[in-house]
Amino acid sequence: MSQTVLPAKWLKLLSDPYAVLGISVAADERRILKRYHALAKLLHPDRYARSSNIEQGLAKAIFTCLINPAYEQLKQTQKRTEITAMLRLEARGLRPTALTLQSTVAEELIAMSALEGEVFYEKAIASYAEVQYQLLNEAYQITQQLNKLNLTYLYLRSPEPLIAKVPTAIISEVKFQPVELTLEQITNIQPLPINYAQRHYQRAIQYAKQAKWTLAVGELRDAIKLESNNSDYYALIGFVHLRQNFPGMAKVYIRQALKLNPQQPLALKYATQLKINPHETINPKSMAKAVGIAALLSKFIFKTGINSSQVVKSR
Repeated sequence: MSQTVLPAKWLKLLSDPYAVLGISVAADERRILKRYHALAKLLHPDRYARSSNIEQGLAKAIFTCLINPAYEQLKQTQKRTEITAMLRLEARGLRPTALTLQSTVAEELIAMSALEGEVFYEKAIASYAEVQYQLLNEAYQITQQLNKLNLTYLYLRSPEPLIAKVPTAIISEVKFQPVELTLEQITNIQPLPINYAQRHYQRAIQYAKQAKWTLAVGELRDAIKLESNNSDYYALIGFVHLRQNFPGMAKVYIRQALKLNPQQPLALKYATQLKINPHETINPKSMAKAVGIAALLSKFIFKTGINSSQVVKSR
């Protein structure tokens, strides 16, 4: 094997640069950079100084032909968006049996609830990443498993809309400038914690844009459970309930949003329509009771899918 060239089947792995780097499709710029630095350290020539020429060449080829181009793609926000869209499109074309037959981890993921799946997916990615390039001859197979796991995760999130701009073809040739790093240049960046509440909130926004009000309510309820003091969540669920023709419940949530943040823009926008005085003073106990009742009604509506005409409007 050449010191700078990998077999064609290895290069096909670049269709999923997340799998190549060993990170989840939800990774942000900071996590991507941290993983890139970790791989630069792991595959640095100094670590292979006493290894065979073949192993030295393989380490160099993997970093030069896989790791570098994968990082070059994912460090760009627009490119990262396009790649995620392509993977989601690929995932939608798959059948569950095609995924589970090739990956027992994918089979476990499919059998889980949405919240359990989020946690399991991140842990599975981390487990694969830990051993991905420890034994170079096994890196190809492990990266394939990471790809299956990513596709399974995206398949389970298939109700989410595709990102608008989807490239017509996957890039077949990647041009890049090799990046040479010394051990001294590699920094120790702490990973950011995963914010599951924000994930629910972002999905709720997408459902609201599609007028899928019931699904949006479900996501926002989960977001509020995880992060109960975020005014944005209350404002959006108030807006959604208003669109469902539940003005009483909308008032409760808009008031709570303004209580947490008097300048919350969405709440201020609909406060006038709902005849809410943004500066009114409400007994905290009464407010908490009202939010609790609204949450129970919201939960009931979400579970039953009840129509607005079946609910008596609050004054």
